[in-house]
Amino acid sequence: MQGRRKIVAAAGTLLLGAASLTGCTLSSGSSSGGAKTITVAYQEYGDFTQLNTEMQSLKTQYEKANPGYTVKLEPIQASENDYYTKLTLMNRSGSTAPDVMYEDTFLINSDIQAGYLAPLDSYLSSWSDWSQFTPTAKAAAVGSDGKTYGVPMGTDTRALYYNKTLFKQAGISVPWQPKSWADVLSAAETIKAKLPGVTPINVYSGKGSGEGATMQGLEMLLYGTADQLYDSSTKKWMPSTPGMLASLNFVKQVYTTGLAPDVQDALNPNFGTTVATELLPSSKLAIDLDGSWLPGNWAPTGTKPWPAWSSTLGVAAMPTQNGQAPGSTSMSGGWVLSVGSHSANKQAAFNFVSLAENKENALNYDIIASQIAERTDVAADPKYLSTNPTTGFFTNLVKVTHFRPAYTVYPQISDQIQVAMESVMTGQASPSSAMSTLAQQVNGIAGSSNVASGS
Repeated sequence: MQGRRKIVAAAGTLLLGAASLTGCTLSSGSSSGGAKTITVAYQEYGDFTQLNTEMQSLKTQYEKANPGYTVKLEPIQASENDYYTKLTLMNRSGSTAPDVMYEDTFLINSDIQAGYLAPLDSYLSSWSDWSQFTPTAKAAAVGSDGKTYGVPMGTDTRALYYNKTLFKQAGISVPWQPKSWADVLSAAETIKAKLPGVTPINVYSGKGSGEGATMQGLEMLLYGTADQLYDSSTKKWMPSTPGMLASLNFVKQVYTTGLAPDVQDALNPNFGTTVATELLPSSKLAIDLDGSWLPGNWAPTGTKPWPAWSSTLGVAAMPTQNGQAPGSTSMSGGWVLSVGSHSANKQAAFNFVSLAENKENALNYDIIASQIAERTDVAADPKYLSTNPTTGFFTNLVKVTHFRPAYTVYPQISDQIQVAMESVMTGQASPSSAMSTLAQQVNGIAGSSNVASGS
């Protein structure tokens, strides 16, 4: 889930404000209950409420299997940006750092460098279930030092959700599968012309959406062009390319011609929740570029039960810019459970992780949270395959998916991409000017020797 994330540089004065986000004290196994208290920090917000349900179950299971141990859950009730602010603050001191934490894979290297995570290789080598995880899943949790720092809870892909009822009312044939960006924009323009009061398309953009703007917005566009953000062969960042300019132009077109949500609404950090629980269920949004986890909101146990979602919404792969091979594109992220470097009892902490990631619990979580399974035995389970009618579609996108360049400086570069997008969507800068500023920022962050010539 998967994407909508951002690291916020936190000054000491943010500590009190961040603590107030959850209404709970900051504590760790080493400070509040000794080595037999295992603290688990995770996000409980918007479409992350399914995770809290899972954690409550894991607490009960763990304490029953380990008499004398107590699991202290630290649900962080905050939007994505604030979640990482709070988690960073917790990790800055051994007295507040959690034993187990819910970690986005794109932050692993920066958190390793900060000294927050413990390598798990010695534990994984004797855990038989580790063989059930796919090579791709395992690679997502490997740091630049070659060690593994988390166990995947699930991955995701991204595509276009569209309202079949609205499409039919506007005279657009369904099922719908656009072959190019032009086809996507054409459908949005038709919706605008024929269905006043309906937002034609949502593409996350700006600082409020955090990593969601970068990943579900710009990178879903950029990786459908001939360019990419980072060239792994030359090991250089590429912030100034024709593909980047085309992507920013797409953002400009949808936000400045009345196709996208109101800018002020889109910049609200809670907008992702609004899309999932209000705009889509009420048929106020025709097309949404979003993630595979959305149906978890609409399940009977989700935040917005919506029995008719699968008959109301269709899904279409995001096409490449001009329909060039392979024809469609996607982005994948994923979250892991990691053990904190400050944990007083890392074995007990890993035992919680391994419990959470056994087949039964992984299957349950992948179903309730609409995650793409990372265990091969879960992926083959009939219960997993039959629960969500879009599971097969989103799983199939793995063959055209891309992953973010998870280097230490990526979070800072991602933040600057959000700034560039926001300047374009608000009309404060042209796409070319925004790209130029982005290139300057990336040069400063990564060093000019690590940026492609001309960028």
